[in-house]
Amino acid sequence: MLWVKAFHVIFVISWFAGLCYLPRIFVNLAMEQDGAAYQRLLLMSGKLLRFMSPLSILAVAFGIWTWWFYSFASGPGWHWIHAKLLLVVFLVGYHHVCMRLHKNFVAGRNTKSHTWYRWFNEIPVVLLAGIVILVIVKPF
Repeated sequence: MLWVKAFHVIFVISWFAGLCYLPRIFVNLAMEQDGAAYQRLLLMSGKLLRFMSPLSILAVAFGIWTWWFYSFASGPGWHWIHAKLLLVVFLVGYHHVCMRLHKNFVAGRNTKSHTWYRWFNEIPVVLLAGIVILVIVKPF
């Protein structure tokens, strides 16, 4: 079981690296008007998304495997896991929003400012903090 947990953590860390970097690319895309730099940033964001998506699936799959091993973690003292799973659902939603935003950039339909993307970039950090606190502290 320790191998499963180790792979879960590895894939989560890798996925988060992409979730934190992709919106930074969006910041730069929102500041660029057009041209070679814009195309290069689109290429980077597309490749990063193609790299991140399998990592997200593996992170969730190993997380479910861990959850399954602990018999779906129910009963006294396991309420923290339900809060964690809710944050993971938000995280998966954030990933899907990133995919939609990338498609808007590719189609030339971005309507958001670089400032908006700077704030948007903070969401995975807040989710990460909440998930780590729930897993380590287990407050309820």
